[in-house]
Amino acid sequence: MTIVVIIAGVLFGAGALAAVYRIIRGPSLLDRIIASDVLVVTVMCAIGAEMAIDRHTNTLPVLLVLSMFAIVGSVSAARFMARQDQT
Repeated sequence: MTIVVIIAGVLFGAGALAAVYRIIRGPSLLDRIIASDVLVVTVMCAIGAEMAIDRHTNTLPVLLVLSMFAIVGSVSAARFMARQDQT
């Protein structure tokens, strides 16, 4: 099980680094918005995996708040981009 935890941590870390790279170097605003959503989802998956490995639900409120931020952020970004395309 230790090897699986290490592999999962490395993959979550690689995904987070790729998202941060795209946030920094993204050529457009939409790329940066999508990368920030990917970063939030990666953090949520890492927290969920940690909860499953340690068999607790102490960080469940953190997951709920992150999911609310992700949904509100995605919807507001989509509305912003839609208004920008109309002009």
